[in-house]
Amino acid sequence: MMVPLALLLLGGLVATLAPRVLTRADWPDREPVVALWVWQCAVSTVLLCCVLAMSLSAAAAWEAVRGHVFALAPSGVVEAYALASYRPWAAPLAVLLAFGAVWTGAMLTREIRLARARRRRRRAELLVRAPQLPGEAPGAGRLVVLEGERPDAWWLRGRTAPRLVVTTGALRRLSDSQLDAVLAHEQGHARARHHWLLHCSSALATGFPQVPVFAAFRDQVHHLVELAADDAASRRFGRLTTALALVELNEDRGVFGPCPTQLSQVPGRVHRLLEPAPRLTAARRLRLTAVAALVPAAPLLVTFVPGLSALR
Repeated sequence: MMVPLALLLLGGLVATLAPRVLTRADWPDREPVVALWVWQCAVSTVLLCCVLAMSLSAAAAWEAVRGHVFALAPSGVVEAYALASYRPWAAPLAVLLAFGAVWTGAMLTREIRLARARRRRRRAELLVRAPQLPGEAPGAGRLVVLEGERPDAWWLRGRTAPRLVVTTGALRRLSDSQLDAVLAHEQGHARARHHWLLHCSSALATGFPQVPVFAAFRDQVHHLVELAADDAASRRFGRLTTALALVELNEDRGVFGPCPTQLSQVPGRVHRLLEPAPRLTAARRLRLTAVAALVPAAPLLVTFVPGLSALR
């Protein structure tokens, strides 16, 4: 059985079907947390197929690798995989997939380094615009106010002192409850570790621009994490308050005009908050979560079926 080829076909099938199914479905915007989970399972399945195909191809090509891959397996299990049948093309395939794995790691490392550099730059700019007062502890307080006419607010992550940075223009336009909603929105990003999802999706899309599933994953993650954070804020302070906070922060940026900018998803987010679609039932959410969790098991099943059959 050509298990590596079966794994690559399975990975290609998931990579083709997942974006089509998920982008055409009407429920992801209603359940962004579940949708993020489904996307992660789909992408993990594609990557797992590649890793398993690489391992079996390398085992077929090189005796040393085979000894490690099948170290604990009985001798009959190795014969069940018929490694000799695809040995002629196993080495090129293993090298190609290994290069893809190394390239993925390099892209992720690059993405994290760029994000850290941006964060250091923003911290340095913040220290210039809001220097520490005498006797003030480093990073004291979770709210920093900057002079600025433009209404703006953002969450500045940090290991010891993450803070919400808000301009005086935003303070003039936001009520206390709206400011709390903005803080809850940003805290929702931090609690769910959305930055790691953003890093991983951007690394895959940048490293493999010709693979549509990775580009769709990046686009959907950037969209869904905002919806999930909106929901986190609206659960605490109400949908109307959260929607008004979004309007006040973005009204002067042209996102509601006849020619919206790249931030044009903001009107959709406001509309979603003001006219929410009914949520899925708990049973359907559970089914979607369970089915998505089973998808990464498919490549494991394809990989281990020949060995398990040999043990019977």
